[in-house]
This record gives sequence, structure tokens and C-alpha cells, in this order.
Amino acid sequence: MSGIYLHIPFCKQKCTYCDFTSFPNRLGFAEAYMACLYKEIEMRGKELEKETFDTVYFGGGTPSVIDPKYIYGAMKQIKQCFHLSKDPEITIEMNPGTVSETKIATYKRAGINRFSVGLQTAIDAQLENLGRIHNVRDYLYCTSLLKGENFSADVMLGLKGQTQEDVRKTIEVAVGSGAKHISMYALTPEDGTPIYTDYLNGELPDGDEVRALYDYGYGLLKEHGFSRYEVSNFCKKGYGSRHNLNYWRRGEYIGFGVSASSFFYGRRFTNTFDLDEYMKCILSGFLPVIESEKVEAQDAKFEFVMLALRTAEGISAEAYKKAFGSDWKEDFAAAYTKNRPYFETDGDRTRIKDPYLYVQNQILTDFME
Repeated sequence: MSGIYLHIPFCKQKCTYCDFTSFPNRLGFAEAYMACLYKEIEMRGKELEKETFDTVYFGGGTPSVIDPKYIYGAMKQIKQCFHLSKDPEITIEMNPGTVSETKIATYKRAGINRFSVGLQTAIDAQLENLGRIHNVRDYLYCTSLLKGENFSADVMLGLKGQTQEDVRKTIEVAVGSGAKHISMYALTPEDGTPIYTDYLNGELPDGDEVRALYDYGYGLLKEHGFSRYEVSNFCKKGYGSRHNLNYWRRGEYIGFGVSASSFFYGRRFTNTFDLDEYMKCILSGFLPVIESEKVEAQDAKFEFVMLALRTAEGISAEAYKKAFGSDWKEDFAAAYTKNRPYFETDGDRTRIKDPYLYVQNQILTDFME
């Protein structure tokens, strides 16, 4: 299984926590940028024409901020240049403050069948503090347009002043709106973002407080019939994100657009983060890659283990041996022995025990040595 990622780097304004490549003041460049994106798809299509892709994902930025005709055009180009599987999963990220009935209708005509909606929190004051351009009413309007569709809601933990009651209300709004998938993840204050000042001033919940919020939210989601299949991802049966599962299973993927990353044929490569440089490269007939490296065997083994242990399905010893010709417990004998109390085995698979999955980063540190 392989995936396609398209980066749409435009938004109305930068959220206070955002460290992604996005440009809130350059929306006027959307038409030129998308023309370059179409060209990059064509250029890559020639070298990957024999591959079959199972997922397509529009991320950002805010893909829903641009004219939907550009999303439609991108999908048309993908279908012309790549071979998609019989039933591909095609996802678009949406900010509730940028959605309309016309946009969603256009997305559906383009073949998009999964929608990722950025709720973050159901507390309007917290949304304002995050610099979000939507409120809870916008979210409810957006999801009313998606009634009967496969959509996911994002929930953020670790916000200033956030309580368990806030988390309960947010999850109930997400579940009540009809979301079949919920991504519940902790805010990561990145240096250089406005919210980092709040972090330095001690105004954000500490690690123990965030974990308590996570455990509380996890319990609520279980009550509502959501299963955790990855550290931050929960879904009703049959609604896991195939695109993200491909990442966690170390599948191949090709990325298009500024700052997009790819992993194909054993190499990892990344496009330039500079919007002007990206368009200049494409218009000059060059791929905008600034970094490219072959993933060496030991790094590949660690990636396999690290990604698999993030998931509820864990590591398949058979899949590891098929990929590398060895036993993962022997390749990482010291780390496995040290952390054995945190693991459970079910036939071929080894996974981190449920109570320790949230702190899996501490466990995985030993596998890096």
C-alpha cells in the first residue's frame, strides 16, 4: 500500500501553536502555486507510473481555504498521472471557519470520501486563545453538511486553563456531531510560536496534568465505542485512517508541494520549505528536492519498530523478519529486555501494554541506542 500527500500551505491566519509550513498572507499566490503542484504531479507520475496508490491526503496549512476548483483540479491530475486502487481513501483537512456547502459538494465530485475537521476544543474562549478562526457553532454547521459522510474530528489537550469538564464537552460535541474517528493529541509548544511564551511562563498544563486529561478523554472515548488504534487516534470499527496507518506500517508515500516529504524505493526526500523557491524550481523544470538520503538498514529497522510500537497492533515478528531477515527481539535485545515488563505478546505480535502506550516515547528512547 502506498499513499499520496499534497501540501496546501495557505491559511487565513496562523494559529498560535502552529509550526507547520503555512503562509497566512500569501493566499493570492494560490492559483500559481496549484499550477506548480499540478506540474510536480506530472513530473513524478512518469517515474511512478507502475505503482498503485491506496490513499490521497490533502493537508496544510488549510486546504479548505482555497477555491475548491483547485482541489478538484489536483484530483483530476492525480487520476491522470497515477494509478489509484479500486477503492482509495481520499482525505481533506478542513477548518470549520472556511467551509461551505458548495465547497463540500465540489470535494465530493472530486472523489474525496473522508474529511478531517479541526475542532480542537469546544470551548470558544480556548479557540480564540489558540488563534483559531472558527467557533463551536462553525464546527456544528460544518459537520451538519457532512451528515452521513466519513469524517474525523481533532481534539487538542494541554490548553491554557483546560479542565476535564472542557475535555468532556469537547468529546461529546465531536461524538454527537457524528464523527467516526477522533484524533486526540497533546499540544506541543514549539520554540518560535506565540504559545511558546505561555509555556515558558508556566501557563500551560504540565506533563502529568496533560496525561491525566488524556486518560480521562481515553475513558470517555471507550464509553462511546471508540477504540484506540494508535497513541493519539481513536475510531469506530472500520473507520481507522488508512493513510496514517500506511505511515505507521512504514509504507511508501510520495509528497507534493512545498515542504512535502516522501519515502520511496528506500530513499527519504523532502521538498524546499520556501514557497518562492518551490515555484521557481517547478517553473524551471526541476523537482524542488532539498534533502535526499538512502535509509540505511539499521535506521530502517529502528523506524519499523518505533512506528509499530505507536500502534495498538504492535510489531509483527513475521513482517519484521520478511523485511529484514532477522528477529527484532535479537536485533534490539538490550532494549527489549529492559522494557519487557511494558510489553504484551499475542501470537506473532508484541505491543506496549495499554497503560504505557501514552508514554511510549520514553520506552522507544532505549531502542535508539
